[in-house]
Amino acid sequence: MKKYLNTPEIYKVNRLEPHSDHKYFAENKIFKLSLNGIWDFSYNGSKVWSKIEVPGHIELQGFGTPQYVNTMYPWDGRENLKPGEVPERINTYGIYQREFEILEDWKNSPVFISFQGVESAFELYCNDNFVGYSEDSFTPSEFELSPYLINEKNTLKVIVYKWCSGSWLEDQDFWRFSGIFRDVYLYTIPDIHIFDSFLTSEIDETFTNGILKNKLKIQYVKKHSANITMKVLDMKKQLVEEIIVPISNNDEIEIKIYMKNINLWSSETPYLYTVETTIYDPTEEIVIEKTYQKFGFRKFYMENNIMKLNGKRVVFKGVNRHEFNCYRGRSITLEDMLWDIKFLKKNNFNSVRTSHYPNDSRWYELCDKYGIYVMDEVNLESHGTWQFPNKISGEKAIPDDNPVWESNLLDRASSMFERDKNHPSILIWSLGNESYGGKNIDNLYNYFKSVDSSRLVHYEGIFWDKRESNSSDMKSRMYATVKEIEEYLNDNPQKPFLLCEYSHAMGNSNGGLHKYTALEEKYELYQGGFIWDYIDQSIMKKNIFGEDYLAYGGDFDDKPTDYNFCVNGLVYGNRVPSPKVQEVKYLFSDFKIYPKEKSVLIKNKSLFTNLKEFLVKYRLLKNGNPIFSDRTIWDLDPEMEKEFKLNLPELYSSGEYTVEVSLHLKEDNFWGNLGEEITFGQYTYKIGETLKNINKDSITIVNGDYNIGVHGKTFEFLFSKSYGALVSLKYKDVEFLEKPLMANFWRAPTDNDRGNKMAQRHYQWKIASMYSSCEDVSLEEINGEAIIKYKYKLYAGEESYCYLTYKVNSLGQLEVTLDYPGFSNLQDLPAFGVTLNLKKKFKNITWYGYGKDENYSDRLSGAKLGIYKKTIDENYSDYVIPQECGNYTNTRWVSIEENNNFGLKISGCDTFEFSALGYSVHELENARHKYELPRVYSTYLNINKVQMGVGGDNSWGAKTLEEYLIKSDQAISFTFKISLNN
Repeated sequence: MKKYLNTPEIYKVNRLEPHSDHKYFAENKIFKLSLNGIWDFSYNGSKVWSKIEVPGHIELQGFGTPQYVNTMYPWDGRENLKPGEVPERINTYGIYQREFEILEDWKNSPVFISFQGVESAFELYCNDNFVGYSEDSFTPSEFELSPYLINEKNTLKVIVYKWCSGSWLEDQDFWRFSGIFRDVYLYTIPDIHIFDSFLTSEIDETFTNGILKNKLKIQYVKKHSANITMKVLDMKKQLVEEIIVPISNNDEIEIKIYMKNINLWSSETPYLYTVETTIYDPTEEIVIEKTYQKFGFRKFYMENNIMKLNGKRVVFKGVNRHEFNCYRGRSITLEDMLWDIKFLKKNNFNSVRTSHYPNDSRWYELCDKYGIYVMDEVNLESHGTWQFPNKISGEKAIPDDNPVWESNLLDRASSMFERDKNHPSILIWSLGNESYGGKNIDNLYNYFKSVDSSRLVHYEGIFWDKRESNSSDMKSRMYATVKEIEEYLNDNPQKPFLLCEYSHAMGNSNGGLHKYTALEEKYELYQGGFIWDYIDQSIMKKNIFGEDYLAYGGDFDDKPTDYNFCVNGLVYGNRVPSPKVQEVKYLFSDFKIYPKEKSVLIKNKSLFTNLKEFLVKYRLLKNGNPIFSDRTIWDLDPEMEKEFKLNLPELYSSGEYTVEVSLHLKEDNFWGNLGEEITFGQYTYKIGETLKNINKDSITIVNGDYNIGVHGKTFEFLFSKSYGALVSLKYKDVEFLEKPLMANFWRAPTDNDRGNKMAQRHYQWKIASMYSSCEDVSLEEINGEAIIKYKYKLYAGEESYCYLTYKVNSLGQLEVTLDYPGFSNLQDLPAFGVTLNLKKKFKNITWYGYGKDENYSDRLSGAKLGIYKKTIDENYSDYVIPQECGNYTNTRWVSIEENNNFGLKISGCDTFEFSALGYSVHELENARHKYELPRVYSTYLNINKVQMGVGGDNSWGAKTLEEYLIKSDQAISFTFKISLNN
């Protein structure tokens, strides 16, 4: 079969035509038999037969090696191949085999087999007879087995190849697996069978009445007279309309039903009718076949260059989603899909792009049912044929204009379309991903426009191909900056703008997302986009200590590889949401809440949902503690805004007050429970001034040769002259410091930092943090307070230095001031603050500031002001590669305590940032996996005036936005207080 593998024009042999994914039934008749389960298996020609689970990947069941690559092809550097050629040396294969028996009442009926997904090519044999061959890993392949069956046990053999000529079209950014990874089943059909159904509708201009059309293709085993009854049932299973028509031995028939006062489908109101189509024999009064299909009336179209759904401008608040499970790879379960749908709805997403291949058919059913817009994408990516290191060139690009790929691509498109066409959730067909341009891409566009007028067509790849092309209904970009988007939208745009990928969520990322969502109100033709991406493609593996960990490219000795570039998810590989989700949930909400002291402005940005569908809660907090709360229900139509009065108490005492208004579920639903928060808004103001502490006792200062000691009734501090630092911090005879307090200007590089070479550009601040030297120390006593001042040479530049000043009063309060005069010719500072290395027992943190999840200067929209508690272990974020994490902005105070609540309190004259972890910034930086981090032997409390933002426009060069940087040529001063936590 080598000819098949190496010939792009041969991608199917004896494979049946694609059809809709409707289900059919009849009383007392079984039409489908699952072949999922344990099969016999031989790997790569081995004479030793093993067992393998179907569905599942070969490489995740102990055979071969998973390999992750992004753009380059997996054989690059190992075999020299031209497009369409297949590796000889590394093209592994697996032979699956099992026996089956045909049901007694199937023996006079045709029998078929359906493979829902096999990667990347396979031959099928039945009782040693060649049945067929198929490529395209992500759409069904079906064959008729009838000619090869015997009345006894039958033997199926499936030979699955890792690579074929079609693999050149499957260069997606994912793990390279092989095997039967989706369901396999046998099926038969009755004498008269609905082979295909195409449900469409026409909706009048008032969006009130509609026509439901069902275009059927009929398949006959035996021709005889029959009728078709089509019923439309509402969501309460009540009959709405019914029609009966004769088949008259027609191969195709179209049925229309006129309906009044229709309920429309949208992500907010996913109303589904049930279309029940029954074939029955009126003479015998026998039901031959019955189908049930869910159908949603919706109209998606372009008007004045704006994409509209049911008359309203739609904004896509979406995410790119690879099918992935950290144990099973792309062989995901229904439970995985349900978890994903719940997550999306819970966090205010309204759309998904099936990057970059058609998904398991059950996914679309869930999107229909629960309301998720879908961009359904053809299984096409040829990224490695036109983008190279430091070079983009279309000279070798495929499919381009090359006719050898034409029918292969159209087959992939039609296989997706025919299966998925009845799902109302699908609004957009996408022609593939990163496959340049050319006639073959244009042909795909023309195909979809010819077969479906109810959807739009998307393609981004032509951005890089400057030849004229009209293969996308919208202007699509990936990772365009806000500036680039605005330039397009201000230059007489002829198409709406859509980001098919943006806000690259690799590691600690998604900074600046609010800059993109702000465009939604500013420009009508900006219609949102899809964050990259949903879930980390990390695989659970054992480390050298026998412990489970989430692995990435290279951890399986898979070379070539693109290492951790497969972990870009908002959700960790084990389906635990990352802290980044907090920001996305807030920014993607349809409801914008702007409280004031006695009122709140609410903007209802939804298209079809009244505010009264939610419970409104509001409360008043004083210094982070709730002192009043109430709840109500307000009426506000979609696309409207209104100011509502808040019945809050009068305030007289001084303090910081926060008015918080939030929306909550009124009742349990599929994805959340009664009371679950949808979104919130806060407003903070102050009354009066904070009373200052009055010194009542005196302090003792001991100015020794090597140390300066300052102590009072309950405290003792020791400042070293020789080591140039605060070396001992004692309250009530308990030592807090593990190591001296030092200034810190560094952070453990994030994935975005690594991508833009932050460490290489800013290394002088790491040196300054690790190797600064004390050049001077002075002592003064003023007004009963001891003032110790250190000057440090930073070695960040020729004359760079900073000052640390400590002021101790008789209450044992230690005021710390870090001063930096500002120096030119230095890179921006990653952070500005100090590190307290504390004893390990101080591991519990409580803070009044932004939470509950980590937040940064460019990712704090979704953070909420309040009082929060965590341990240092809980504060560590499980990014696959250790990096900067656990930071909190706008902090008023933080206390760090042992289990009996004894500890330190840090408070600021102004707000500050902090993180508390069991690792130093340098330890985090040195580890490539969490298990490589050292044992926790102390607590690192980083107190910063500010830390640079995390960025996220992309992860391969984009820097943190200018306004979230710390300029090195400007003077900076930071003061905070350390005291005993009382």
